[in-house]
Amino acid sequence: MNASKLAARLKKARETKRIKQNRAADAAGIPRTAITQIEAGNRSISTLELTKLAKLYHHPISYFFDETINEEEDIDVMLYRAAPELSKAIHKKIFHYVDLCKQGIALEKILNFEPHAGLPLYAVSAPKNKSEAVQQGSYIAEQERKRLNIGTSTIADIANLISNQGIWACAADLPDDVSGLFLNNAKTGLIILVNANHGKARKRFSYAHEYAHALFDRADNILISSIKNNTELLEVRANAFAAAFLMPHEGINELLHNLNKGKPSRQDQVIFDVSANNKMNIENRLAPYSQNITFQDISIIAHHFNASYHAATYRLRSMNIISQQECDQLVAQYQQGKRFLSLLNLSPDLEEKEDKKLWDRELINEIVRLAIEAYRREEISRGRIIEIGNSAGINGKNLYEFALLTLESEPSNKINKKQGAKKENHDK
Repeated sequence: MNASKLAARLKKARETKRIKQNRAADAAGIPRTAITQIEAGNRSISTLELTKLAKLYHHPISYFFDETINEEEDIDVMLYRAAPELSKAIHKKIFHYVDLCKQGIALEKILNFEPHAGLPLYAVSAPKNKSEAVQQGSYIAEQERKRLNIGTSTIADIANLISNQGIWACAADLPDDVSGLFLNNAKTGLIILVNANHGKARKRFSYAHEYAHALFDRADNILISSIKNNTELLEVRANAFAAAFLMPHEGINELLHNLNKGKPSRQDQVIFDVSANNKMNIENRLAPYSQNITFQDISIIAHHFNASYHAATYRLRSMNIISQQECDQLVAQYQQGKRFLSLLNLSPDLEEKEDKKLWDRELINEIVRLAIEAYRREEISRGRIIEIGNSAGINGKNLYEFALLTLESEPSNKINKKQGAKKENHDK
């Protein structure tokens, strides 16, 4: 790479990370004017200086010399352009998980794993209005449930379901007005991050929402779901998908049937009268108010589907089971519903936050599994598996010890132990 291209890439890396020249100069141990000259292509850069800047910019040194890199596909650039308002601290947290996904992809390649297949890309046209967006989202949610063969059952762990479809999924520390984001990059695969600071029910909905983007909108490299863009048609469609995917139409009707609710207050039946060779009209009226949906019913539906009280209420409204006036009244009775579940010793709601230790469990579990398998096959060294463990936020040496235990359980354990010892001596 010529000096001008290297200079441009160094400048772009610094600006993408929103790092000022003074800080870059301090990190490299050179004057600020030297950074200016380097980025202008007027001064060469030493190996030591480049190493320090690469570390500051969170890039491998090879990044600055790789002429095959398409800047439009570089995830740092994409994220900055999509959400320049996010703070540097938030960008850093997102990049932490992006880097883990890159390691996961690298491990899969080392292990010669087949690319994840089977996740469909539903070819639907861009919705023209909100009504069409809702129809598309609801319909595809039904189709996806059929594809996954989950019928009308409750989805116990949405993050696990998404992970099983070949998508890296976890919760991250995001701003409160951002519910989640979807990333699609050749170096990382598909990534879904949701806001770890939101309650459990809201996180479940966000997972399903971002999953909709993976099924509909993979042509977009990055999509961020936030308060500022929640009226956009793609976001409306993803919300409709999430509601129908987590609380399926037939499942709601089945539950209402078990509660003896959801029937019309007056039922007209027509039967054939053989004596008169004509029809006979029969009218059946149910007890007054017996079919009214109450806050108890909403609470039970929400608990059954692991959804929030509000999400369950709005789902019934979208299905025209309740009127807008009834919907507003039920929303106002949220606290009563919460106390009702508490009275039954059920979880009062799913609004509490999840334990921080569980935020990224799906992603970490997958990375750990790949790392142990790679070490077991002698594709990575002791030092590398320790490094992967530490980067994943767990004790790298403990991970290495578990990897050794997998070797001991194999029939050829003596050979494996010798090979492991050679590898360990080599690393030392």
